[in-house]
Amino acid sequence: MSFSKRIPIFVLRLLALAATVSATLIMVTSRDSAQVFNVKFEAKYTNSPTFTYFVLMNAIASGYTLILLFFPTNCSFGHLILIFDLIVALLLDSSISASIAIGQVGKKGNSHAGWLPICRQVPRFCDHVTGAIIAGFVAALVYFLILVYSLHNLINLFSLKN
Repeated sequence: MSFSKRIPIFVLRLLALAATVSATLIMVTSRDSAQVFNVKFEAKYTNSPTFTYFVLMNAIASGYTLILLFFPTNCSFGHLILIFDLIVALLLDSSISASIAIGQVGKKGNSHAGWLPICRQVPRFCDHVTGAIIAGFVAALVYFLILVYSLHNLINLFSLKN
């Protein structure tokens, strides 16, 4: 891969790393407490398995991206890296989708199930969760761009061989 083709992928990976680390840190620091009917409760990301999954997937994506930043670009593992990029993008997408669903229930509630909205009682927690989901969505978009760029380079490589 030529030097001019390495720069965009390096910049995209740096953006993905920044977005996944930001999403992880924002979600981990999300906590708030409220008192309802003289009962104090604390809202934090560990209360929901979905938010824990979100943190775990973003941490895995951060670690993977950090490793790839120091990986030599002229190696013969390009196809394997492309497959792992696809897997990471899919994991990020699944964690974001699940977190958005739980966030929506937290914000609006569900009258059919009798779940009340909690964002009025713990607004700081909900704001942190929203910020983390936005950062995670940016990471997923950047990973999509990485996939498109890598596929474009792979298709061009095969068309040059023919």
